[in-house]
Amino acid sequence: MDTMPYNSVWWPMRGHFEKTGGGIPPTRILKEFRLLASDDGMNVGDKILVDQFSDGEMVDVIGRSKGRGFAGTIKRHHFNRGPESHGSMNVRAPGSIGASAYPSRVIKGNRSSGHMGDARITAKGLTVAKVDAENNLLMIRGAVPGAYGSIVIVRKASKGDKKKR
Repeated sequence: MDTMPYNSVWWPMRGHFEKTGGGIPPTRILKEFRLLASDDGMNVGDKILVDQFSDGEMVDVIGRSKGRGFAGTIKRHHFNRGPESHGSMNVRAPGSIGASAYPSRVIKGNRSSGHMGDARITAKGLTVAKVDAENNLLMIRGAVPGAYGSIVIVRKASKGDKKKR
């Protein structure tokens, strides 16, 4: 984790770090994890290392997907394009969005243009390919959400192992 000097930490966050007994230097990311009663040996500020995972284990990976900004209906909801020939003006337009006289409004939940991406995504049932305890690296087989270098949370799979095919 990246540590930060105390003068670059906001006052409320500085209080969080000082209440831990002064043993934890300020870090860029502060994340709280709920522990089970069986995890009795953990204290505030302990580092969680990758040695708790093993090769071939099923994990869930939580991250933020890549943000795409304001996206149209074709990109966001995979709508089909209209015809491009003979003066058609309906190439990338979404088409009709509802009735006219009744109910004379757009129904909520209509799939239309808007903000796409930058959402919390959980990729479930991924496999741990290899654990490198010396360098504290975890290699995961599968689609990990987020951009390169983004922060992810790896936890043991909430559901059982997939059926072997």
